[in-house]
Amino acid sequence: MAEQPVLVAGKSGQLARCLHDSAILHNVPIVVVGRPELDLEKGEGINRVMAAVEPSAIVNAAAYTAVDQAEAESGRSFRVNCGGAALLADAATRRGIPFIHISTDYVFDGSKQSPYREDDAPAPLNVYGSSKLAGEAAVLKVCPGAVVIRTSWVYSPYGNNFVRTMLRLSETQPVVRIVDDQRGTPTSAVDLAAAVLAIVARLRSAKGSGDAGIYHLAGEGETNWHGFAAAIFASLARRGRRIPRLQAVTTVEYPTLARRPKNSCLDTSKAERVFGVRLPPWRPSLEKCLDQLEMPKELRAC
Repeated sequence: MAEQPVLVAGKSGQLARCLHDSAILHNVPIVVVGRPELDLEKGEGINRVMAAVEPSAIVNAAAYTAVDQAEAESGRSFRVNCGGAALLADAATRRGIPFIHISTDYVFDGSKQSPYREDDAPAPLNVYGSSKLAGEAAVLKVCPGAVVIRTSWVYSPYGNNFVRTMLRLSETQPVVRIVDDQRGTPTSAVDLAAAVLAIVARLRSAKGSGDAGIYHLAGEGETNWHGFAAAIFASLARRGRRIPRLQAVTTVEYPTLARRPKNSCLDTSKAERVFGVRLPPWRPSLEKCLDQLEMPKELRAC
């Protein structure tokens, strides 16, 4: 009998796409679904997809992630990040299969000086963070065996992310202004996908029982947004690319609709202790991402 696949919700997202690539690379059966087949905002298609796929585990990588837009679309943000996530977790509970839910560093307010641990009190500053925090609670309520993974500053060769934005700005702007008073841990979706699949494998085995709860998983090392941009532009310069002048500004000088935490750094020691997973340092992973972005689109793969 063929091995039952891992079901990933969030077809167009960068993590979902990297999960697909990583699973194919490691011969892990996987099915990635999104709208219109699976619409978490409306809660439609879940039972139909579950019956068709018969998954051995579910990874919820789907989310409403437009942080600033969420301030004006709180209802939609909560429907996807909380209501839809809970419905998907409930489906996993009814089938008795592992459920992994992806969350965010934005559940914290950033006032702590050191990296955030899983038992630190959350206090989101914006609607997006509030909806993700509500989603964590809803998921664990209907699926007590779920694993919730908080991550931060995710980037990849796919989708909308900071690295791709900096590449675009490098080609169009003579000066790029980036805040230097928000620090965090850049996370390659390629690295994160490999770690998530390793956790799925453990949860599907007998030794994975009892590992439910919240975990932090992010790239190793920390920087600020300005430092992240500087590393990107330095790499582009080494590749002979044109780079703009980089100007550091404060959060006050660069206001956004949604408030951001000053500290998004995550302590990942629990995930390493329990699952034996640790993501690589962010700088080498950034170089790999930029290498992939220089490839023709048809050759890119995580």
